[in-house]
Amino acid sequence: VQLVESGGGLVQAGGSLRLSCAASGSGFSINAMGWYRQAPGKERELVAAIGSGANTYYADSMKGRFTISRDNAKNTLYLQMNSLKPEDTAMYYCAAGSASVTTLHYYGMDYWGNGTLVTVSS
Repeated sequence: VQLVESGGGLVQAGGSLRLSCAASGSGFSINAMGWYRQAPGKERELVAAIGSGANTYYADSMKGRFTISRDNAKNTLYLQMNSLKPEDTAMYYCAAGSASVTTLHYYGMDYWGNGTLVTVSS
């Protein structure tokens, strides 16, 4: 499975960005897909995840600002980010796996993209 992110860039605080992740490949079973981020000097953290049944998870600091969605027909994952803050600056990674949204904290993701950089200026 290959995951390719796009949509990152430089935006001013309060602005918006929409990240996309195109999945390709065959012979895989995907349940949860999600977005992680890693800022310089910090650990990678889960931003949001969505299951094959469209159930979602959001990290507390992203609730109300970020929206995750997926188009299964297009094998594409999205992350709409609004009201961006400088502390949202990070490399954002797309990930996918056979775990469910409720179990991915334990089993983790199986496939990862290379990331797309989001920079929010103050």
